[in-house]
Amino acid sequence: MSENGGGGGDPRVSARPRTVSVAALLCGLQGVVVAGLGAVLLALAVFGDAEDLTQAVTGALTVLVLAALPLAAGHGLWRLRRWSRGPAVVMQLLALPVAFTLLGSGRLWPLAAVGLGVSAVAVLACLVNPTATAALGVGPREA
Repeated sequence: MSENGGGGGDPRVSARPRTVSVAALLCGLQGVVVAGLGAVLLALAVFGDAEDLTQAVTGALTVLVLAALPLAAGHGLWRLRRWSRGPAVVMQLLALPVAFTLLGSGRLWPLAAVGLGVSAVAVLACLVNPTATAALGVGPREA
């Protein structure tokens, strides 16, 4: 098994392409934002006036656990791990309807929706780039 996590990475690619770096950083940023949201929800559940404390804490902990997905994908992309592309793409595809839903919300949520939507499209564009797929060892295999 290779050092790159079981067959990922093209040996002809010596450095991480900019597209993979951008995708990794955006995934990491998304994970940090979701973790921050989870921490705020947890603080509000514990110190606020939650109607159902168990439900509020469970919701906050769920958001914190969900933050691990983009963080792990971003870390894997940064290290050029082949496995990381799939979770990163799935997370971005799931983020698009969330961003669309947030557009109809009040306060600052539409601004968050634009940030989430733009970052999701940017990550997807980076990950389908031929240099990114070659660096991650994804694509047609040579016979």
